[in-house]
Amino acid sequence: MQILTTDPVKEPFKILYRRCVLDLQTGEQTFTDVPCANLEQVLGGFGRSFQHLAKRPVERAYCDENPLIINTGLLTGSSAMTGMRTYFSAYSPLKQSRKGLPAAIWSAGSGKFGAKFKWTGLDELILEHRSNQPVYLVISHTEQGPQVAVKSAEHLCGLTTHDKIMTLQQQYENAHFAAIGPAGENWQQVLMGAIALSTENQLRSGEDKQRFAGRGGMGSMMGYKNVLALVAQAPDQKKPLTDAVKKVNFNVVKGGGAARLQPIKRGGGGGTWAAYDVMQPFHAVPLNNFRPQGNDLPERMLRENVEKEYALESSACWRCGITCHNYVYEKKQDGTRGEFLAKFDYEPLNLLSTNIGVHDPGKGARLIQACDLMGMDAISLGVTLAYLLAWNERHPDQPLLGGVRFGDYEKIHELILETGRGNCPDIGMGSMRLSQQTGETDYAYHVKGLEIAAYQPETNPGYIWAIAGGHMTMGTYGMLIREGKTDVDSWVDAITRDKLQIVGFDMIGLCKFFDITKGIGTQMVVDCLHSDFNLEVTQEDLKAAVRRAFILGLIMEKRQGYTMDEYALPAEVAKKPNPHIKVPDISNLEYIEQLSQRVWAVFKPEMEQVEKELLERD
Repeated sequence: MQILTTDPVKEPFKILYRRCVLDLQTGEQTFTDVPCANLEQVLGGFGRSFQHLAKRPVERAYCDENPLIINTGLLTGSSAMTGMRTYFSAYSPLKQSRKGLPAAIWSAGSGKFGAKFKWTGLDELILEHRSNQPVYLVISHTEQGPQVAVKSAEHLCGLTTHDKIMTLQQQYENAHFAAIGPAGENWQQVLMGAIALSTENQLRSGEDKQRFAGRGGMGSMMGYKNVLALVAQAPDQKKPLTDAVKKVNFNVVKGGGAARLQPIKRGGGGGTWAAYDVMQPFHAVPLNNFRPQGNDLPERMLRENVEKEYALESSACWRCGITCHNYVYEKKQDGTRGEFLAKFDYEPLNLLSTNIGVHDPGKGARLIQACDLMGMDAISLGVTLAYLLAWNERHPDQPLLGGVRFGDYEKIHELILETGRGNCPDIGMGSMRLSQQTGETDYAYHVKGLEIAAYQPETNPGYIWAIAGGHMTMGTYGMLIREGKTDVDSWVDAITRDKLQIVGFDMIGLCKFFDITKGIGTQMVVDCLHSDFNLEVTQEDLKAAVRRAFILGLIMEKRQGYTMDEYALPAEVAKKPNPHIKVPDISNLEYIEQLSQRVWAVFKPEMEQVEKELLERD
């Protein structure tokens, strides 16, 4: 980026980002230094890409008019801890309104690809149309500036995500990679394709330890474009660590919500996996399609029980002190590590084990691994499988897909592989479409067409207003269990003010664990922007930019045909209250109706104002 001002609020046009538009059909490339129109575009991520998508009327996800936008945030590749994020944006093949119009969405992932992409000198790559042949793209740093080369990907066709990455590593030194799996290649039958991002651990060990940009089917969009992989090749450009950023990084590790994610030996809870320990006392760990039974079955997947049989390693992303995830290995007789199985994060772990009736950690790990290698979003896959299993349990005389049942590991494992290969579109199309096909939609656990994460909707009505995945773009998932908030006033204030701020991390290039409780409108981010870029912004400036970007997300949902009745929790939640979940009832119809009226009373006037400003600017 070219930064020619210290005031990105009043003079955003003096900050220019380097964009390449690539027409995949003709091969034509256009490089431009684009002046920013506002602080959201300066920050980057979906704050920039959504403003581009808002100008595109798109009626079908798979069409020439729908671009795939790859970009980073201002702090991606910086010295700020967690600054590694890459963003992929488009109109989603998976998330759509009942009118059949696709919703704009983005997906974010860590790994080192984002930093390498930024260090090529490119800030944004827009892929137009689609290639006639399978290709991969090489984005490289040169003395003349960033270059993009289109290469034949015939040798990559059909390979898993991991095998694509490891094949490309043999060809390109000093590079990192983003790749789709067989699921993305089978984009017609799989709408939940994910994009795998390479990690230092993966390239060093040769084990499938990649990270994922999973939500909304961006891997399927990449497959539709006939782009199987991206290579970002550039020398590392590490800035000297200033005292200001050093202090920020120390605070990130010790506070900001990250301390509880640290390994147990450091006084933390052992990563995101610790959510089991927090929610199980309330019997709020999702079980058998989000219907906890008030028993101890979820406890079989507690860390303390898993480590009796398997070797565990707490791990962090490159240059990050937040050790939030865990690698699971077979345990040899002498207690040492054997074969690598999978990476355990809370959502994939729950949704591909406990919530589908699998209570063996080794089998759960194999299901996660199969999902990762096929290149699918673990959340959408797990929730759709859970719906299928629930249908079969309720309809033993009309079973689907061989009558697979909760806990049937072998059949579930095969279904995952067959879905990724394009042979099981009933699952690959997601839970909304499958439930519409069966005619029983009440127990399909999605909101607005996007499967919910592994937090009971009974504990989180904030899911309703999230714009790209409930737990990542509306930070209300801990309000009931962790904070004990039940009054409507607190929930209205959280949804319309503080808790939407979490979405700002998908603009600026930072992971949400930087400060998961507050978003990016903090002094820590202010200090990083001043130290690394000499930019003068306030906490209020940042909060306002995040809010405008969030409001634009709601406006774009409205434009794509969403009606008020689609802003709702899965119907089963209110129709069949679960007596086993030991939390106050804040998901009944009366409560949700009151909450909705008050939330929209705040959002609607702002939406009208922002939409008016957009029309005037255009």
